[in-house]
Amino acid sequence: MNSPFSTKIVKPDISLSICGYSKVLEIVSNKWTALVVYAMEDGIIRYGDIRRRIEGISKKMLTQTLRQLERNGLVKRVITPSVPPIVEYSLTGLGESLLEPMRALNQWTKENYSQVEQARESYDRVINEE
Repeated sequence: MNSPFSTKIVKPDISLSICGYSKVLEIVSNKWTALVVYAMEDGIIRYGDIRRRIEGISKKMLTQTLRQLERNGLVKRVITPSVPPIVEYSLTGLGESLLEPMRALNQWTKENYSQVEQARESYDRVINEE
C-alpha cells in the first residue's frame, strides 16, 4: 500500500540557487538588518541616531549593514557637504514595503515565541535524559 507521505521525487523541486525566497532571506535574516530597518521606519535618520537606537551594534556592523541594505536597494544614503559631512539614511519604497512582512513576523514572535521556548526546553530535557 502506498502511503501519501512516501512520494517518490524524481529530481529536486526546491533549490537554493533559484528560490527567490531564500535569496531574500539571505538579505533580511541577519539580526542587525531587521533592527536597522526598524530604526529607519519613521523616516530620515542620521547614522549616529541609528547607532544610539540599536543596543549593542558596533560602528563596523552598522556600516556593513547599511551598505548591504543600500546595495540591495532598501536604503537610500544622502550626504550633505558640510564640516563634518551630514549623512542621512532613509528607507526606499522597496525598503518600506519590507516593513509590513517584518511587522507580521514580529507579531507572530510576540504571540508564539513562548511556545518555541517551551518546545526547546522539552526537547533538551528529553535529549539530556537519553
